[in-house]
Amino acid sequence: MAHWSLDPGLAYVVVAAVLYLLGSRGHGRPAPLQATSFFAGLLAIVVALDSPIDFYADQLFWVHMVQHILLLTVAAPLILLGRPWPRMWRALPLGPRTTLARTVAAARWTAPLRTLAQPIPAWILFNVTIVGWHIPAAYDATLTSGVLHACEHAMFFFCGLLFWARVIDPGPLRPRLIWPMRIAYTVGAMVVGWVLAITLVVVPHAIYHYYAALQTRPGGISAATDQQLAAGMMWVPGSISYTITFLIGFYRWLEPERASGSARPAITT
Repeated sequence: MAHWSLDPGLAYVVVAAVLYLLGSRGHGRPAPLQATSFFAGLLAIVVALDSPIDFYADQLFWVHMVQHILLLTVAAPLILLGRPWPRMWRALPLGPRTTLARTVAAARWTAPLRTLAQPIPAWILFNVTIVGWHIPAAYDATLTSGVLHACEHAMFFFCGLLFWARVIDPGPLRPRLIWPMRIAYTVGAMVVGWVLAITLVVVPHAIYHYYAALQTRPGGISAATDQQLAAGMMWVPGSISYTITFLIGFYRWLEPERASGSARPAITT
């Protein structure tokens, strides 16, 4: 337990869990798979930000990459699969809930948010966030500033929610994308991650000064090996959620054709 910590992100986990549980009272329990998915997503946040992963992320680049993968491609989609919004919304008292809904509906500042929720802006924001924070100057800055580091993690998670909400139907923000478009949407994002991974492999020296300057690392590995391991994490574990989405999307895309084919009357001679 020596390397467990209390990251500010833990406050979000506690509040989300309480709202989800309160919103389930008197409105029927969520389906077991939905509840399991939601709390598994919250657990992924805790593992990423409060477990020894966060401690070793300052010493090993590849562990830091695992932390980012958990926030971007594990926690966000799992939480959305839990269908959290209706239940968390019902947890609020009726009066404040009505006032808040009317205020948000009438506010002008919500227009840009609705624009960002559209598929193309959400895709661009998600990938620009990933690429932007992996620029050497920005990445090194997060490792020397706790505020910037927390900001980076928050952007990864919430941009991840916005991105995966276009693929998963969380209600009330529906993706409005047909399955071929969802496949292209996720595969395109996966390719962006591959380009980053390839860059880390091809460059013959450590890209990030912070990790290159470390005198020792757990396991005694070199900075170059650490960087290659980080690329491997981004390439393989970082592609799992995208690959699962691709396989499900491809299956669902072909499903109507199989259904219509099976409905056709048999031709007899």
